[in-house]
Amino acid sequence: MPSSKALHEDVMKSVKFMLEEVLRKTRSGRKETILDLAKFVDKGVQVKLTGGRQVSGTLKGYDQLLNLVLDEAIEFLRDPDDPLKITDQTRRLGLIICRGTAVMLVSPTDGTDEISNPFIQPEGA
Repeated sequence: MPSSKALHEDVMKSVKFMLEEVLRKTRSGRKETILDLAKFVDKGVQVKLTGGRQVSGTLKGYDQLLNLVLDEAIEFLRDPDDPLKITDQTRRLGLIICRGTAVMLVSPTDGTDEISNPFIQPEGA
């Protein structure tokens, strides 16, 4: 059985290692996030939120909780008769913060194209 002095030294080494790890992560600036949003900063993004709202704007900042800051944001309004359908109507919001718990999807606006849904049956078929 190890002596209490040896046990104390082992515990101190473990504590020192954990403290160094915390300091290293703190000095690195940001905690790791699930998404690498750094490449989208100052670029256009589209964000889908829980509840069906959809906004688009320039990503100005984010944090590890996925809170997003969008500038020049525009909300795409839904059809009042069919809440699942997005209309051509928009509403300017300006500078907004999207709470991370409400963010479902983040996608870049550059490099994406809208295509027709291949799973919809043509009418009369």
